[in-house]
This record gives sequence, C-alpha cells and structure tokens, in this order.
Amino acid sequence: MRTHYVVALSAAAGIAIGAAVVQTLHAQAKPAGYIVAEIDVRNVEGYTKEFLSKAGPALDAAGAKFLARGGKNEGIDGAPPAKRVIISQFDSLEKAVAAYKAPAYMEARKIGDQYAKFRIFAVEGVAPK
Repeated sequence: MRTHYVVALSAAAGIAIGAAVVQTLHAQAKPAGYIVAEIDVRNVEGYTKEFLSKAGPALDAAGAKFLARGGKNEGIDGAPPAKRVIISQFDSLEKAVAAYKAPAYMEARKIGDQYAKFRIFAVEGVAPK
C-alpha cells in the first residue's frame, strides 16, 4: 500500500514541476516591446543637462535596452525622421508602456517638454520561434 502512495506522490510532484517548466517557457516566448521616439530638440543644452540626466536613469531602472539613441538617421521613403530618433527594447509591450508612464519618467518629461517636441509610440515585437 505504501508503494502506491509513493508512486502517486511522485506523479503529482512530476506534474507540478512540469507545469512550472511550461509556465517558464511560455513566459520566455512573450515578444519584446519596443519604444520608438522621434524628438525634435529645440534647446540641446537644456535637453541634455536637465532632461536626459533624469529621463535616462528612469528608463534604465525600468529595464530599457537602447538600440538606437540619437545617432545619424536617413529618410528612405516618405518624410524624413525627426532630428533625434530613439529605439529601446523592453521585456514586453506592457513594460515598455509602463516605463514611459512611470512617475519618474513623467517628472523628467515635464522638463523635456520645455526643450523638445516628442512623438513616442510602443510596438510589440515578433514572438520568438
């Protein structure tokens, strides 16, 4: 009789471990979220010293991985991009949106609005295969 309990308990433990592994694999398969920001900076000194010094750490703390950060850009078809383009990656679309709606970023943005015009949007990436 004791053997039946051991077998049943082992099966239950195996199912629980299997369920945990499946949840972990599903979480890893979630597509990344990307932020694309087009920024027309009117006052470079104020933007750099006052805005970036606050916005950068706020976004870093939210998990931003910057893929492009204001480097050279070129229009290919249609209107050319704004003078400054930022592309950042987050673990998910939800985390990307939350980073830019977080109080720390919103405080920095009040300063940034004095020195630049922003167009920011979030895009969900392609799910990993």
